[in-house]
Amino acid sequence: MKTQIDHAREGGTTPEMEAVAADENIGTEQLRRGVESGCVVICRNPGHEGAKPLAVGSGLRVKVNANFGTSQDSPDEDLEMRKLEVAVAMGADAVMDLSTGGDLRRMRHKVLRHSPVAVGTVPIYQTATELVQAGKSITEMDPDQLFDTIEEQGEEGVDFITVHCGVTRKAIDALERHPRILDVVSRGGAFLVEWIMANERDNPLYDQFDRLLEIAKRYDMVLSLGDGFRPGALADASDRSQIQELITLGELQAEALKAGVQVIIEGPGHVPMHQIEANVRMEKDLCNGAPFYVLGPLVTDVAPGYDHITSAIGGAIAASAGADFLCYVTPAEHLRLPDVEDVRTGVVAARIAAHAADIARGYPGAAEWDAEISRRRKEFDWKGMLELAIDSEKAGAIREQLLSHQDDVCSMCGEFCSIRHMKAAREHKKEVKG
Repeated sequence: MKTQIDHAREGGTTPEMEAVAADENIGTEQLRRGVESGCVVICRNPGHEGAKPLAVGSGLRVKVNANFGTSQDSPDEDLEMRKLEVAVAMGADAVMDLSTGGDLRRMRHKVLRHSPVAVGTVPIYQTATELVQAGKSITEMDPDQLFDTIEEQGEEGVDFITVHCGVTRKAIDALERHPRILDVVSRGGAFLVEWIMANERDNPLYDQFDRLLEIAKRYDMVLSLGDGFRPGALADASDRSQIQELITLGELQAEALKAGVQVIIEGPGHVPMHQIEANVRMEKDLCNGAPFYVLGPLVTDVAPGYDHITSAIGGAIAASAGADFLCYVTPAEHLRLPDVEDVRTGVVAARIAAHAADIARGYPGAAEWDAEISRRRKEFDWKGMLELAIDSEKAGAIREQLLSHQDDVCSMCGEFCSIRHMKAAREHKKEVKG
């Protein structure tokens, strides 16, 4: 089938491009050029009926993804579906089903059937889960089983998949020569490192990249080239194994673009604030301007329970520097699986970061949103202000706790409200002049 890139190269536009252009208020020709160059991707597997196309990349609004999924300890599908509903309700642009417990196929089918936004997965999770359920180790994985899983998920309608193609023997050697505090924190990356070391062969996703491209092209499925060596501690950021992997991902992105397959590059991780901009620039340079998808990054390691904040700080900096896609982090990160409220909080924090970056990037309409809510605040238009809030429900609940219930009182000032006093000062000035 023709992919979005194929159509763009022929000078044509697709219904997905037209829908995105209208939603983003940009020209279809500008969008077409972005897709053709690989600086923009449109996640929309034709098999995912009813889903809104997800456009990520240069010149577009910064997007937010939310993760959820069953596990062996918590195989409750209904709970995970509630997380999906909350994530979408709070404005997530995409979701990823990272299930590793229970009936993975049934769970994924539910997500694809009910999600109005793009759905991503990590296929090796299914392969590893099936091996464990069969009493085997990940080291016994037959590469054909992994490629069959990828084919199956593409046929089902998955819009984008994380594949850790840059986890190679060369990157592992860099890690061995220059040890980290935390070796590999990526689950998919760790699976492949274990397989490579046990089998003394290179990563099949790297060795058989052409095979992966053939599958992805059949379903116009976007490849999110995973960062298996992303740093899981600030002290490990921007090291040799991370950079070696990124160099490999840039080379693979160029191959994919030639083949007409869309690619996103995934990035760190845990990164000190002063290194974030350099990391973004490095990805853009090494990966030919491909969209950059970052987990956070978290700017400190000392705030378990508040990592939605540490990631929002890093996400805002990364996106203002050019990152295009933020994966949310919840307060439960590093502690336990997130509950429904954690998902809500994580999406809102990531959306705040994304919007702050949109303002810095000059995205059309971003600053006007803030200006309009400020105008309504000045007029004590509480209803209008709450309607414009990122989380109207929470803001409204806090407003309801106001003890005085005065319509012309804002913030914590009570009768000493600065806005009210400024209005009184201007009225007095008019009276004196009159």
